[in-house]
Amino acid sequence: MTVSTMRLTGVAAACALISTQALANDPTLTNPAISAVLDGYYQSAERPMAERVEGFGLGHTELAMSANIDDMFYGKLTAIVEIHDGETELGLEEAFIQTLAMPGGFSIRAGRFLSDIGYLNNQHVHTDSFSDRPAAYRAFLGSHYFDDGVRLSYVAPTDLYWTMGVEAFKGDSMRAEDEHGERDFENLGVYTAFTKFGGDIGDNSSWQAGLSYLRNENGRMTAAEEHDHAEPEEHTDHGHDHSHSAQYTGENTYVADFVYKWAPSGNYKYQHLTVSGEYFRVTDFKPFEEHHEEHGDHEEHEEHGHGEGGKDYQEGWYLSSVYQFSPHWSAGLRYGEVDTQMMHGDHFDPQKLKETEVSLAWHHSHFSTVRLQYTNQKGTNFDGIEDDNVITLQYVMTLGAHGAHQF
Repeated sequence: MTVSTMRLTGVAAACALISTQALANDPTLTNPAISAVLDGYYQSAERPMAERVEGFGLGHTELAMSANIDDMFYGKLTAIVEIHDGETELGLEEAFIQTLAMPGGFSIRAGRFLSDIGYLNNQHVHTDSFSDRPAAYRAFLGSHYFDDGVRLSYVAPTDLYWTMGVEAFKGDSMRAEDEHGERDFENLGVYTAFTKFGGDIGDNSSWQAGLSYLRNENGRMTAAEEHDHAEPEEHTDHGHDHSHSAQYTGENTYVADFVYKWAPSGNYKYQHLTVSGEYFRVTDFKPFEEHHEEHGDHEEHEEHGHGEGGKDYQEGWYLSSVYQFSPHWSAGLRYGEVDTQMMHGDHFDPQKLKETEVSLAWHHSHFSTVRLQYTNQKGTNFDGIEDDNVITLQYVMTLGAHGAHQF
């Protein structure tokens, strides 16, 4: 072996040693966090626009893997196993990268991820204190809105927590129904903007408030549509049978949210109270009037009135309170309403859903929850449902390492 070869071999060995030591010092580069969330339930009746069906079933079962890619990027992959119409489906809820070292408080996320609009949407459903998302989420965001796109966010260097961001998404699950499959949709269909701010109140309390806007280029109905949500078979044909698709869309969605948390001496682990609420308003969902004028039915249109056959907006809201009164027990109370407009020919009929929910949960640890929930649902011409009382028994179990939950 020549001297030069010996030198090269020595350099290569040193580089390999340094590289191995660097990886050992940062185990996240070689040992990604891998977890699974098991969600099973029994439910006494179906709920409108909800993922869970009557009887025994599997809910939002999740497989996740995440790690720092290097000192510049972080990545996460979340796969979801669900049952729909007796068929097992495997889907991707998250598959994104995010920057770690951008200057000035900026960060970029790209791929598939949960939108950061509202309060609950950026959180995984297994972290919720109730078995399903509020009716407003199920109606306007398909329970939880995730999509392919990009986000630019910024955290301001202020004493008060303040973050803001913009997003652009493909928007397939937010498209208005296309009964005849003849509509040309925008490929880049959804844009969002959001801001959130919050802070502490003494040592025991904290709060956060937010405002969000979602622009849906494909959200306005077409005049040819005449869907009847009271007919499940017809609704399925329109392509919105999947629970992750928004059931009621519009061009503009506005969201206001807030959350207040209290814990003795700031120790959130053993006892705490969380009060939260959100309000949604969806506008510009009706067909353009000029479509009717072009087809010579302007007089009839004025009589029935796309603008007079119901409100020119749809809305929903909820208010939730959850109290963990001991290390292993928590109780929750939530009330919510959603008011939508259902299209019948050339006019709209109003419909309303009211839900009152009470939950009692046992947490043996941070990784296991067994929940009993009672729901009273009252619908006024809403998707053909009947007023009903629903009992849900649910377990949520986490295996492996799992990241911290959102505020």
